[in-house]
Amino acid sequence: MMSEQTPADLETDPRFPSGPWTGFFLQRLVPGRHMMELRLTFSDGVMHGEGRDWVGPFVLLGRYDLRDGKCGWTKRYLGKHDVLCNGFNEGKGIWGVWEIPDTDLSLAQRGGFHIWPEGMPDPSRPELSEQADLPAPVEEESKADEPVLAPVP
Repeated sequence: MMSEQTPADLETDPRFPSGPWTGFFLQRLVPGRHMMELRLTFSDGVMHGEGRDWVGPFVLLGRYDLRDGKCGWTKRYLGKHDVLCNGFNEGKGIWGVWEIPDTDLSLAQRGGFHIWPEGMPDPSRPELSEQADLPAPVEEESKADEPVLAPVP
């Protein structure tokens, strides 16, 4: 379980809000977006949290840098394997690459991920922010004194 921190300890940079996050990872062997739920805490360059996805529950611990938005952490599935994650936050969540190192039990795997604060629309699926009606077609009648062109044979 995560330790409780007072609001004064929490990160104030809007790119790194503590609280619920959501997102997905991509895995070549199992195509599609694999959704995940996370609860993250950011404080003084350290990030930690917990979450779950179809693989199972996990905890994570890592670091983030306010200067360039780089982040790196280890995602540890409880009773299973570790996943190394490295990404970048440019204000639309954290995009990056995950990697499971080669072991005696499995071959190395890697793929992409994207996580973002809950409440932010999915930045990878842009939505229409404004909509306008298309102009209505105008049908004009030709005047009798205007020549009508015949089709060319």
